[in-house]
Amino acid sequence: MDTLMDEARTALMQRRSSLRGLLRLNLTEAVGQRSGREPDPVDEAGEESAEEVRARLSEREERELRDIDDALVRIEQGRFGHCARCGGAIGRHRLRAVPEARHCMACSEQVGR
Repeated sequence: MDTLMDEARTALMQRRSSLRGLLRLNLTEAVGQRSGREPDPVDEAGEESAEEVRARLSEREERELRDIDDALVRIEQGRFGHCARCGGAIGRHRLRAVPEARHCMACSEQVGR
């Protein structure tokens, strides 16, 4: 399990770094588009749609960042690989595919309903 935890920690930290960069880029783009020009009604409508998309992406990215941070805490506390619902083991294949997983497959299906 130590090798799996090390692999997961590395993957989670890389993904966290990538997501933080995307969030910074989204914020920089949103600020840059609003500054320095007179608003045009047609442009404003397009910008609002683009901003809505960016906001949704940012929400999803922030949720993923929270999941990643929670997984890193579980690794440090020795709870990594144990289902938060039933306490059973989360399969190695699932953890390799989704290192931030907090539920085993059976519980994940039940929680997702």
